[in-house]
Amino acid sequence: MALPESFASHAQRIETVLAECLPAATTPPTRLHEAMRYVVLGGGKRVRPFLVYATGNAFGVSLRDLDAVAAAVELIHAYSLVHDDLPAMDDDDLRRGRPTCHRAYDEATAILVGDGLQALAFELLAFGTPATLPSEQRLRMLQILAHAAGSLGMVGGQAIDLDATGSALTLPQLEDMHRRKTGALITAAVQLGALASPRIRDFELDVLDRYARAIGLAFQVRDDLLDIEASTAELGKPQGSDERQGKATYPRLLGLEGARATLATLHAAALTALQELTPPTTELRALADYIVARGQ
Repeated sequence: MALPESFASHAQRIETVLAECLPAATTPPTRLHEAMRYVVLGGGKRVRPFLVYATGNAFGVSLRDLDAVAAAVELIHAYSLVHDDLPAMDDDDLRRGRPTCHRAYDEATAILVGDGLQALAFELLAFGTPATLPSEQRLRMLQILAHAAGSLGMVGGQAIDLDATGSALTLPQLEDMHRRKTGALITAAVQLGALASPRIRDFELDVLDRYARAIGLAFQVRDDLLDIEASTAELGKPQGSDERQGKATYPRLLGLEGARATLATLHAAALTALQELTPPTTELRALADYIVARGQ
């Protein structure tokens, strides 16, 4: 299955799963639940659920047994975007071509939306993982998502990003920030998809971790380039916002050609890692290609 077809199929599936998992907009408190559905079901690339499905499926896990895992990861991602857009953070007006949550509703509702989505994610992961998995493996999955979302992962990366605005970062500092802010949840998606299989082996997890770390950082490098090269309509959010806010980015530190070279190196590292795996990795390879080619 070619990536466009596979990607669309998984995106459609997770959209249905998310719509079923979220409280109905008519369930009190109705404004909060309406806003939660607004931000989660408002489109998006669905890269993280795709990674859960592609990885788990490669190791023999059915899509049905991966639904709750994929939804949990996407809910954490959605919550992070809502909070990232807030006036106290990036103060963005557009997300996925629509008004951000705090613009469509209000700031207090947006904060509560993020809180609600985060809690729902862990509820889904706790009760929706395959019952056939050993309890230790299910607990490990909860730990992985919590770590990726917390102060040593995504939230920590956001904090570093805020502190670094207007400052000069070294290349190792920039990489550390993005491995946390963007890469941690992408890596978690791959790990969780793999751990949904009772037959996953430690060396396979190590290989997948190298792949995920490479594409996680590549995703951010490409985002940095798109902020310069793409239009607001293409991005679905204000073009050039990173530059206006004085954010540390790869093009700012390395120049456009240096950032492109880094992207190519990460792409090669991801594909090289997958060569060590026996299970079919066609979708994972195709996704690595997609990440580096987005917007071209």
